Amino acid sequence: MPNDLAMPNDLEERVPERRPEPGPASPAGQELRWPGAAGAVDEIVRDYQRGDGQPGIAYGVVAGGSLIHAGGIGQRRLGGPPPDADTVFRIASMTKSFTASAVLALRDDGALRLDDPAADFVPELRGLRRVTADSPAISIRHLLTMTAGFPTDDPWGDRQQGLPLADFAEFLSGGARPAWAPGSCFEYSNLGYALLGRVIAAATGTSYPEFVGARLLAPLGLRQTGFEAAGFDPAELARGYRRSPDGWAELIPDGCGAFAPMGGVFSSVRDLARWAGGFAAAFPPGDADAGGPHPLRRAARREMQLPQVTLPPRAQLRLFGDVSAGSQHAYGFGLFIEESSAWGRIVYHSGGYPGFGSHMRWHPATGLAVIVLANSTYAGAHPLAVKLMDALLRAGPAGAPGASGASGASGAGGAGGAGGAGGAGGAGGAGDGRRPVRGPAPAPGGPWPETLDAQRVVTELLRSWDDAVAQRLFAGNVALDEPFPERREKIARLWQRIGPPRGEAPRPAEFDSPAHCRWWLHGAQGDAQVEILLTPENPPRVQSLTLSVPPARDSPLWEHAQALISFLNGGARQWPAELPASASLNTDLLARQLRAAGAWAGRCRPGAFRGGNGQTSTVLELDGEHARLTLAVELDPAERSLHRVDITLLG
Repeated sequence: MPNDLAMPNDLEERVPERRPEPGPASPAGQELRWPGAAGAVDEIVRDYQRGDGQPGIAYGVVAGGSLIHAGGIGQRRLGGPPPDADTVFRIASMTKSFTASAVLALRDDGALRLDDPAADFVPELRGLRRVTADSPAISIRHLLTMTAGFPTDDPWGDRQQGLPLADFAEFLSGGARPAWAPGSCFEYSNLGYALLGRVIAAATGTSYPEFVGARLLAPLGLRQTGFEAAGFDPAELARGYRRSPDGWAELIPDGCGAFAPMGGVFSSVRDLARWAGGFAAAFPPGDADAGGPHPLRRAARREMQLPQVTLPPRAQLRLFGDVSAGSQHAYGFGLFIEESSAWGRIVYHSGGYPGFGSHMRWHPATGLAVIVLANSTYAGAHPLAVKLMDALLRAGPAGAPGASGASGASGAGGAGGAGGAGGAGGAGGAGDGRRPVRGPAPAPGGPWPETLDAQRVVTELLRSWDDAVAQRLFAGNVALDEPFPERREKIARLWQRIGPPRGEAPRPAEFDSPAHCRWWLHGAQGDAQVEILLTPENPPRVQSLTLSVPPARDSPLWEHAQALISFLNGGARQWPAELPASASLNTDLLARQLRAAGAWAGRCRPGAFRGGNGQTSTVLELDGEHARLTLAVELDPAERSLHRVDITLLG
């Protein structure tokens, strides 16, 4: 590698015996050159830290199987040193790639087949109620690809990490609640990967953590990777935090239990660089031993990175916060795949957990990979990793995908080609024809009766909160994720911003799945979105209540949002001097996108609020003459300048 990217030896480590592997983006005699890339990477992270405010972030860049650059900013624990490449974080759902690898290793050993019924390994599933008479039995493949039919279970699943195996068996015997016929659609399911842990244990006769440790971690030398916080040097362990009204509150992670296969792994940037590098080294197909020794065959590693099921726009919106123009997301086996018009294929997975957030992504065509680990609840590691990867790919060699002029839009999503963020395939399926489920496939019978009941009770709670009613309605994670006093304060702030209730909102409720509902509170000064998700329990409970709090009318956030709308409607050529933006926001590109959105939608006026905390972020509908848009705005909390702006088409 060029010297301007080389790092000290203590931050550089190669996968054992890895050999350079030819790839289409690095023809003979041509090197990957990124002048000043190390400094640019560090500055992107520093800018993100200023805006998002994590206690600590560790990050790394991988090329050719080597961790060529790594760094840390902030504190691994309050009052402690910054994290580094060896600091251990909980990586949450990035664990799923380890679980899927274990399943494919067993498949290659002949211990199971992917199309085997999961009930052959998890007997409690034999009594699972089928959604329709023609629903097939859940297979191992269904569990791997998130198509088993269980409703999305974030954040409930995160709080089940330490669930004892005996209690998990009892839960399954009581009948988990599916929402879809298996094989009919994608819904992100932690429960499905917890079941894969049971499959692995049954197929091997040993525990899931023991098998993963012996089959995957030990052969790769992943010494800073494991399943119990107590197994690491406390000085090298990042502590997790939740932002509370009084500052950062430390959270103690659950131990290793039945849901560990979906999110229980702890790891470091250095170990994850080796893990991600092993997947990037599976390309291009060729010598079975190319890229160095690995416990999982190269063909199986490529298979994991092959799209198995396409994500509909609404699933992308919920998982990633937006639907980027010119890209399509899919799920493989324990990994997401993005097909980008700018860069080609990107493979990735995020992790979110109380106290932690993480992301890993790599570009198979060049072997580049980026790792980001942070220690606050559901930290936005994904957008930071996207910025890092885009910056590296933009600065790549001539002939690399998108290197000559693909912009990758730092800080702003395109309006054109957004694909209709709400156009999620077939609606319908509701028994009365008036309550369609807007999922990727028609849902038999429409929303669950429990979902409709929960919508009614939550609406009453939002007008007159009652802790006793809330305790009965909500799953246990809800009060842990945001204590009731904080929720009451947020509800009061919401009503203060939208004004006194004015009856029913002038639009029907929406259902992305039988276990989901989105509706609007109608106030004298505006409308605000409410959203709930129910658990896959039987009977189900509310696992998530999300409120969109508008900004105060005299706040910088409100003023900046109004200025952006005026710019969109006016079509000005130059960025207004009175609209401050952080250095990382490409205002020239954003101005072009706002002009394009204005040309597409016509003159826009503010509509309902769809997201945001009302202090540093807001998501606002824009009702145009020809189309509807969403405008997402984030401010730098210290400088009160624009930190991120997304403008997208709303279906």
